[in-house]
Amino acid sequence: MGNFFLVPILILGAFIVISGLFVVKQQTAAIVERFGKFQSIRHSGLKLKIPLVDKISGRLSLKIQQLDVIIETKTLDDVFVKLKVSVQYRVIKERVYDAFYQLDYPHEQITSYVFDVVRAEVPKMKLDDVFVKKDDIALAVKAELNDAMMEYGFDIIRTLVTDIDPDPQVKIAMNRINAADREKTAAQYEGDAQRILIVEKAKAEAESKRLQGQGIADQRREIARGLEESVDVLNRVGINSQEASALIVVTQHYDTLQAVGQETNSNLILLPNSPQAGSQMLNDMVASFTASNQIGEAMKKKKENDENNEQN
Repeated sequence: MGNFFLVPILILGAFIVISGLFVVKQQTAAIVERFGKFQSIRHSGLKLKIPLVDKISGRLSLKIQQLDVIIETKTLDDVFVKLKVSVQYRVIKERVYDAFYQLDYPHEQITSYVFDVVRAEVPKMKLDDVFVKKDDIALAVKAELNDAMMEYGFDIIRTLVTDIDPDPQVKIAMNRINAADREKTAAQYEGDAQRILIVEKAKAEAESKRLQGQGIADQRREIARGLEESVDVLNRVGINSQEASALIVVTQHYDTLQAVGQETNSNLILLPNSPQAGSQMLNDMVASFTASNQIGEAMKKKKENDENNEQN
């Protein structure tokens, strides 16, 4: 009979002992209350509590956690935009009591502060500035949250503005503006390229003309040198300069007729070519050279007389 009651007592005792043991995971804090009053905070490992007296009222993670908050607000240029703010925070190990007992819903509290800061900062900026200064917004949120949540045992590690989403119509307009700017830039580059081509082409044509003119000048210089040598040869045989020049011109005239006659595809050219034409041409040229020499001598004498008169 005694053994019959002993077994249940042993089972009950084992149950009470086992119920007094509990395990706390790594990076976790367990809050133990005794008859509804705070008793202790237990950290990782196998722990013991008084069965039926002590109670685990809650557990808090000491890991870094992230809360994503989506806020819709208006910018300075009256554009509605949605921002996604990611808040990374953790419970301070030495402030577990405050974190557990002072705040029932820390997520809601953090969200309220994020809303308050973002809706105070973004309306001061234009839409383009929101994209450029998103880090400034994140720093403002972190500063405000740190001041507020430190009192409740929470440490704000980092805040990030991870997404900026304007109204769809605004995004379409921004894409159009961007496309127009790129088209304008492309047109400017194409215009610059065309202008460069025109300038280089003009430079090439100018250089070609310069070289062509230099070639013509060199050709005429050689022709003049050849004529000068021809006149010297004729002078040595007793023909004066006027007659030599006229003879050379007549010779070139007949050389030209011969060259035209040898070209089968040449156009028709009318030139005086009667038997008397050459003789007449020679006489006219000699007479013109003689007249020009006489005029030149007369002008030279007149100039000398004028100088003598001025000296007297």
